[in-house]
Amino acid sequence: MTAITPIGAADLDFDNGTFDASAFAGETLSSWQALAAVIDHTLLKPDATRDQVEILCDEAIRYRFACAMVNPAWVPVAGGVLNGTGIPVGVVIGFPLGASLVSTLRQEAAALVRLGARELDMVIPIGQLKSGNNQAVTHAIHTAAAVAHHHGALLKVILETALLTVEEKLRGAEIAIAAGADFLKTSTGFASGGATAADVALLRGVAGARCGVKAAGGIRKLADVRAMLEAGATRIGASASVAIVQELGAE
Repeated sequence: MTAITPIGAADLDFDNGTFDASAFAGETLSSWQALAAVIDHTLLKPDATRDQVEILCDEAIRYRFACAMVNPAWVPVAGGVLNGTGIPVGVVIGFPLGASLVSTLRQEAAALVRLGARELDMVIPIGQLKSGNNQAVTHAIHTAAAVAHHHGALLKVILETALLTVEEKLRGAEIAIAAGADFLKTSTGFASGGATAADVALLRGVAGARCGVKAAGGIRKLADVRAMLEAGATRIGASASVAIVQELGAE
């Protein structure tokens, strides 16, 4: 594994290029089709059924969402529906607690990309981050990133911002980028809170133009999406995706 120097709070570097959130938001909100292209259409409920997963995928095809995001057990089903449509399968790993062994993360990521997943949303090792064990956090993320990138997949790293202090958010974001994250993501949707515009802006401040920022958790209306995009999000995770694009004119 490539050596990565652990990041401390004193090492944070905010000179990371500029990202024009206002311009991106304006372009993305110019049509429902442009908006759909940045939404991960999501179904992560533990009681989700095969029929519901197939409906999710059919909706992803109809509206051309960025991906259909499912739990690991449903990747083969989602892949079967989406095959040949150009809509990728997204999947969560180390979800929702961020407490998996690194060996488990590696095996999970490898199995899922072999099954066809092309976007992996990984929960950061929350407890390790809060314990100040930057090396463990780096190792976990880099391991998942290496598997994802070897197979041409993206890795989004979920910080679970509702559980972190500002210092932990800053440090966790910088570690994630250094370890290979393609996106920083706010939340699982399973914690005490979801995405906030303030957290999105904070993550964009760390990321600059280096990687994407995904806002997820509690986003149910077009107004929520607008706030997240204007704060610096480039991807939205939502289960209310269809209702959101319908607010912008989709049928």
